[in-house]
Amino acid sequence: MSYPFSGSARPAPGSPSSMPTPPTGWPIGSYGTYEEAQRAVDHLAGSDFPVREVTIVGVDLMLVERVTGKLTWGKVLAGGAASGAWIGLLIGLVMSIASPQGTGALSSMLAGLGGGILIGVGFAAAGYAAMRGRRDFSSASQLVAGRYDVLAQPRHAEHGRNLLAHLAMRPQASP
Repeated sequence: MSYPFSGSARPAPGSPSSMPTPPTGWPIGSYGTYEEAQRAVDHLAGSDFPVREVTIVGVDLMLVERVTGKLTWGKVLAGGAASGAWIGLLIGLVMSIASPQGTGALSSMLAGLGGGILIGVGFAAAGYAAMRGRRDFSSASQLVAGRYDVLAQPRHAEHGRNLLAHLAMRPQASP
């Protein structure tokens, strides 16, 4: 007999944990939003369920890119100047701390700031010019799931399903 999502939930002590591993356990609940899945796990935790045996899995993943505006040379150069200014200010601050006493901390910071702005503008302009008008918009990307399944290890699955069934019968509190 095979079981869904079988495998090892957590790496053995001393084994590398950086390798991706598929989730394990049996489904005990399925929810349309991450908040609902979180609420379910909170309910399990409040019912003294061993939540260390629980995994929330996003299923049917989608990359959603929301367009936030049109890009212009002015916006690109201003963004490059702003990011370069932060880096340059940080470098100027380090230079002013590392320099001998009395050699002009303010001038080191201003030099770093100016250099950072020039480099930031240069890199931003080069990147935007290389796109040749193929991507004249700004956007924000987000990874979302179509549903969120709550899994529990097989030895706790039936108990978890029963607890979540009681949660489903309770009215949800308003935010």
